[in-house]
Amino acid sequence: MRIGFVGLGNMGRHMARHLILAGHQVTVHDVREKAAEEHVALGATWASTPAECAAGADFFITMVPTPRVVEDVMLRAGAAAALPEGALWIDMSTSTPAAAEHVGIRRLDAPVSGMAKGAEAGMLQIFVGGDAGDFARALPLFHVMGDPAKVLHVGGLGAGYTVKLMINLLWFCHLVATSEVLAMGVKAGVDLAVLRDALLASPAASNFLASDVLSVLNNGDYDDSFAMMLACKDLGLAVDLGRDLGVSTELSALVEQIFRRARAQYGDLAGEMSPVRLYETLAGKQFRLTEGGEPCLVPAV
Repeated sequence: MRIGFVGLGNMGRHMARHLILAGHQVTVHDVREKAAEEHVALGATWASTPAECAAGADFFITMVPTPRVVEDVMLRAGAAAALPEGALWIDMSTSTPAAAEHVGIRRLDAPVSGMAKGAEAGMLQIFVGGDAGDFARALPLFHVMGDPAKVLHVGGLGAGYTVKLMINLLWFCHLVATSEVLAMGVKAGVDLAVLRDALLASPAASNFLASDVLSVLNNGDYDDSFAMMLACKDLGLAVDLGRDLGVSTELSALVEQIFRRARAQYGDLAGEMSPVRLYETLAGKQFRLTEGGEPCLVPAV
């Protein structure tokens, strides 16, 4: 297949590489030409503009940071006009139905979850909205980039965007709730490892507590592969969607403000788990476990 791929960031660079290694004829573009060096070395073709990347493609994939950039690539940079008749645009960005509707061409929305490590392993979860026939046509590509068991057709156009925003929103809520609970328990004198074990044995257990937060507890890794500015963007999109739908979003709006406070304190490029640091400060201790599972609590910076 002839594939145009725009957006070679922390996620997209791995996704494009898997497509190349699967034997597809891939043309790539990014605002940073240097980002494409590994892909060109593997046999991809460099395109100097999004329109050049789209020309001649059977499938055109975008993996870019914001809805505004989606519109920039497709409309202002001319990719939509350059696509051949019969080509299928697949937007794998975390975006909104409105941005895609402005473009007005045949498409699928197919945002992903799984973080950079999932993209690197080719085991992303992919949530696809659009026509069932178009989904079937694109399925072999999704299986190259994602876990086949977790490539889901979730409904019509826009459903993929919505599902992804809801997943991110709930994950961010888990992060804030977990951080608050750990801060209170630790400050009250409960052993961190014991508190976590008790929570995991209770009805309050979550995948975040069981798995995701371990990057902080074991390694002090706040996941800078996904920046705070992008986390805040996703939260803003989710809250805006709730407002547009007439759904009250008091909790979501509060979580958004906590993330924005962490962004202001630690910077745009700080890792998406940085709100945990706010609660470490409140507890007066960093949340750390030693290799043996015993607490290693040191003063928060």
